[in-house]
Amino acid sequence: MRKPLWMVVALAAPGLGLASAQTPDLRVPDGFKVSLYAEGLSQPRFMAVAPNGDIFLSEPRSGAVLVLPDRDRNGRADRKATFASGLNQPHGLAFHGGYLYVANTDGVVRFAYKTGDTRATGSAQKLVSLPGGGGHWTRTVEFGPDGRMYVATGSTCNVCEESDTKRASVWVYDADGKNGKPYATGLRNAVGIEWNGGTLYATNNGRDQLGDDLPPEGFYKLKAGGFYGWPYCYTTQAGQPQVWDRDFGRKTAAACRDATPAFSLTTAHSAPLGLAFYDGSTFPNAYRGQMFVALHGSWNRSTKSGFKVVQVDPRSGKVSDFLTGFLRGQTTLGRPVDLVVAQDGALLITDDGAGRVWRVQAQ
Repeated sequence: MRKPLWMVVALAAPGLGLASAQTPDLRVPDGFKVSLYAEGLSQPRFMAVAPNGDIFLSEPRSGAVLVLPDRDRNGRADRKATFASGLNQPHGLAFHGGYLYVANTDGVVRFAYKTGDTRATGSAQKLVSLPGGGGHWTRTVEFGPDGRMYVATGSTCNVCEESDTKRASVWVYDADGKNGKPYATGLRNAVGIEWNGGTLYATNNGRDQLGDDLPPEGFYKLKAGGFYGWPYCYTTQAGQPQVWDRDFGRKTAAACRDATPAFSLTTAHSAPLGLAFYDGSTFPNAYRGQMFVALHGSWNRSTKSGFKVVQVDPRSGKVSDFLTGFLRGQTTLGRPVDLVVAQDGALLITDDGAGRVWRVQAQ
């Protein structure tokens, strides 16, 4: 099989933050180009595409949700507008039924939204209360084909038995926040959740302190009532039975019999966060329907892992690099977080290390 050629882009990087004197040389496969969509952001995290194509973005550090419109369609944000502020570490965003839903660390709220709005016209309506903060503070919100709201909440710890059932799980609610119940459990930190083809997919961050290579990070296909292993077990081979966590030592290996393994794996500690399925029309056919995942990057591995965007085949589980260059040797130049497919078919990627949004489009 022919190895992909790579296109390199080097852009000026004042105030990069992680390694301000150096510039990322971002590489994408032959036939693509990468450019800067927006910069000067404060810890940009998750995004959502509004009905009119505007890009909404969360800034947990500033407590705000921004709008980055590209009304002149030149592939770069025209401006930054603050849609809402004074929020409590906002993270996940979703549009549904005339509202923008925002997953704060302590609950889900929604704002009335009319197409073209760049500022909230009313106050936030709180729908769901969640346990705030903890070891994993992010919350993610997504709507399914059933019109119901799915909310992911991470664990308080590296490995422990949680007392709050909303932790380390995905819950499902009506769109107004009522009738909540667990949907999937045993997920240490499922930051990215996304529906595709009637299946809810999730990224998951595995536990630490078992060395450089255990456990691998996993990608999961979730089902109602499914259990995915944590804190008692983890996947070491995609699609194969999970392994009992002897180091944690709670329960027995029998606890892993009903644990659904990851369908695909990548390097340990690489921290997969946001994901997006390519449903645009501008990428070549081979990329359509593929899952793209942002690997935020390791903090405790002797040789760093992650710091890139990978492509995952949802059928075979094969993982391949798509966007690299955020890591030069062992120097970090950026940290990808989330991805969305814009109305023009481009793939947008947030970089909370450099305060930027990158844009990848087919040439």
